[in-house]
Amino acid sequence: MAGRINDEDIALVRERARIDEVVSSYVTLRRSGGGSLSGLCPFHDEKTPSFQVTPSRGLFYCFGCGEGGDVITFLEKINNLTFTEAVQQLADRVGVQLRISDDGHQGPSGPSRIRILEANQAAHEFFVTQLAGPEGLIGRQFLAGRGFDRAAAELFGVGYAPSSGRALKQHLNGRGFSDAELVKAGLIREGGYDFFRGRVLWPIKDSGRSVLGFGARRLFDEDRIPAKYINTPETVVYKKSQVLYGLDLARQNIGRKSQAVVVEGYTDVMAAHVAGVDTAVASCGTAFGDDHARLLQRLMGNHDVFNGEVIFTFDGDQAGQNAALKVFNGDQNFITQTYVAVEPTGLDPCDLRLQHGDAAVRELVARRIPLYEFVMGNVLRQHDLDRADGRLAALRQAAPLVGSIRDSSLVNQYVRELAGMLGMDIDEVRQEVSRAGRRRIPSGPQPARVPEPAPGDSLLADTVPWPDPADRQLDAERSTLKLMLQYPTLFDQEWDGITPDDFSHPAYRAVFTAISQVPWRADRWVDGVREATPDETARQLEIALLVEPLPGQPDEQYATAYASRLMLIAVTARIRDVKSKLQRTNPVEHKKNYDAMFGGLLELEMRRKQLQLAVAGSE
Repeated sequence: MAGRINDEDIALVRERARIDEVVSSYVTLRRSGGGSLSGLCPFHDEKTPSFQVTPSRGLFYCFGCGEGGDVITFLEKINNLTFTEAVQQLADRVGVQLRISDDGHQGPSGPSRIRILEANQAAHEFFVTQLAGPEGLIGRQFLAGRGFDRAAAELFGVGYAPSSGRALKQHLNGRGFSDAELVKAGLIREGGYDFFRGRVLWPIKDSGRSVLGFGARRLFDEDRIPAKYINTPETVVYKKSQVLYGLDLARQNIGRKSQAVVVEGYTDVMAAHVAGVDTAVASCGTAFGDDHARLLQRLMGNHDVFNGEVIFTFDGDQAGQNAALKVFNGDQNFITQTYVAVEPTGLDPCDLRLQHGDAAVRELVARRIPLYEFVMGNVLRQHDLDRADGRLAALRQAAPLVGSIRDSSLVNQYVRELAGMLGMDIDEVRQEVSRAGRRRIPSGPQPARVPEPAPGDSLLADTVPWPDPADRQLDAERSTLKLMLQYPTLFDQEWDGITPDDFSHPAYRAVFTAISQVPWRADRWVDGVREATPDETARQLEIALLVEPLPGQPDEQYATAYASRLMLIAVTARIRDVKSKLQRTNPVEHKKNYDAMFGGLLELEMRRKQLQLAVAGSE
């Protein structure tokens, strides 16, 4: 989806999508008192419930692993979605038509998106029914010939489009869908004829299992469309450069195993999953591109180069080599390692399983080799290595490939392998690889260096450490922030005099910095604080503080006591620091500096006495 979702629509989605109802689709929840619900966390393994949902605040939080957020965050994390995808899925669920800002123009997110998804679902049910009928025999025979039984067809939702030109149209018209809606969904053509006729079909779904479109294979020689495979045309829900077939089945396995296996066709995906390779996906009617790469990387998470892998099952022919080179050129889209699994006999996963069984497919994936190695071997085969000029040309073409390997520990190994393949001196190869590395221009913007924060600076760098909730020395900081977030009106506009320097832990300081920047609004308080918090750890901490219980019934005296105690602890720490500096300062040689520190110490001592009286009075 291009553009920016209207803020009012996002708020409406949050209001209508009850977090307890959404979470209950994934987690068994039980009442735990105080209006909250609890259950076993879906984000980590546990035996005792530490996962809590607070419907009144629209938040969830796990006290075991620290995951937390609102209903949109939950859907993002549980389904590995972007924010936009999560909002769209919730909007579809609760019947909100989103408006999208595009170049300053406010308009709908496409004509009847919800209706198009409903039409696709109804079409899918129709196609599945037709596969089981008399005319669907040819489709069932095709599947059987590829090694798939009825159970496999049902698992993947395979269907059949009747040869009649208007069967789907008539069926969906009877279900209340207009021709205009069906044209926009790509289910019928402008003339009123079904888009798919006489073909076996696979539903293409998103990670939330909504049917976005279809892929269809030719079965009849007299088919008027010569292409073996055709796909749903581009619609407001189906963008072929951004979807992967099999994602609905592979999504959770990809995230859990940090592995994705990219095959070339629908039956290859089926064969891989049936054989036990449950992370297989395929692009739909287009080459694997940058958007697909970014999608897989997001599903696997931001692992470093030693974790996670994307495995491509290219053919060994020229087309497969060209595809591998294309992926290699876009390899910067992956943080994980990329590999190639090539069957020496040239069989694709479906034919390989058909001829040699499930184990052969698993072994194909297990025999993967690094993408760099596959591409490098293809490069060397283009040159006459029996000639000195051929070896030099091959070296110059292969050196940038070796120099671009992210895992620096592998570079020396690849230099030795390349030297052996070329029959050249290893030092000569190493020098050329080094020169190629210096010549390489970064393919994208380089991350800017983040300066060290100045003393007392409340802005954070990249992230902050997670505070220990059981640390008694930080109890005043944590409890004060819980009061501020849950009962902000108990404090005055200046937060009873509290400043960021009163917080010793950077995460607590980050939360207070955000709080102090947000004006009070009853309908926007929590969202406003989260939006003002740039650090992800601090945002998660805010969720925890919002759902943690408070001892007793909070009132203004209660808030004053915690504020005074927090400032007293901070002043006492400053006094300790100043005394330490005074002891290390010579009062004769550095009289001016010593006197200034001593004067500051007297002021701090007066402030400490005032706070001690305030704490005693509030108690």
